[in-house]
Amino acid sequence: MSVVRLTVNSFLSMDGVMQGPGGADEDRSNGFDRGGWLVPMADEGMEEVVTGWFRQADALLLGRSTYQMMQPYWEPVEDPTDVVAEALNHLPKYLVSSTVTEPSWRNTTVISGDVVRAVAELKDQGHGELQVHGSHKLAQALYAAGLVDEYRLLIFPVVVGSGKRLFEDGCLPSSFLVPDRR
Repeated sequence: MSVVRLTVNSFLSMDGVMQGPGGADEDRSNGFDRGGWLVPMADEGMEEVVTGWFRQADALLLGRSTYQMMQPYWEPVEDPTDVVAEALNHLPKYLVSSTVTEPSWRNTTVISGDVVRAVAELKDQGHGELQVHGSHKLAQALYAAGLVDEYRLLIFPVVVGSGKRLFEDGCLPSSFLVPDRR
């Protein structure tokens, strides 16, 4: 039986912060004022990696905050050569939210209630790759439930000091395999 592969794709600082990498106002929750830490280090190599991630996607799974941050930026991008925009605008999107009930971004289905069960059912329904981007709380819940098949992390040479981390204090101890990508 074929199963959907669930990947978590994220930008991280060396101290594990994933919050607000792209801009000062991207995610100010919990008083976070260190947004934009990735921007000085972004380059063509990073763009190539991220484009490669989106080329592998068959569907996207996003938390509400990430979804609402991405939609106004990416929805108007209609360049068919933009791999990221094409994926975000045309692939199926699953939005995890208890507050958004009628999303306006095309190809979006809302998941509410028992998110872990719903994602486990999505994984059992077919094949391909379901990608999580950002989505701090969602990524942590999926990790705790043992549903993540692979992490794709771009780690930047900066220490942010505070903010949401992919693996918070007190999370389950784990070890991971690092594939040989030579």
